[in-house]
Amino acid sequence: MDALQSIKETVENNPVVIFMKGSPDFPQCGFSARTSEALKACGKPFAYVNIYENEDVYRALPQFSNWPTFPQVFIKGELIGGCDITLDLYEQGELQKMVEEAVGSTA
Repeated sequence: MDALQSIKETVENNPVVIFMKGSPDFPQCGFSARTSEALKACGKPFAYVNIYENEDVYRALPQFSNWPTFPQVFIKGELIGGCDITLDLYEQGELQKMVEEAVGSTA
């Protein structure tokens, strides 16, 4: 499977997913750390992809999303944005609502 197809399937099959440098438990950059912490604080499960584990995904993601930087957060198949946008949404209480709606109370 090519990288773009893999990214598409990951985004479509996970209500909330972050493409990041490292993992939520071991982020490898400050932006990824802050973004994953905001998602964790929402209290719902989310998927993650460590872009360092697949160079093809690392190179293809900006083309897929038309967003040049990492991390990238997708909710319900849509790009939300990177660190600054995610943190702004969290501070406004919007991220929590978006995550809750995407994941629901069954998770």
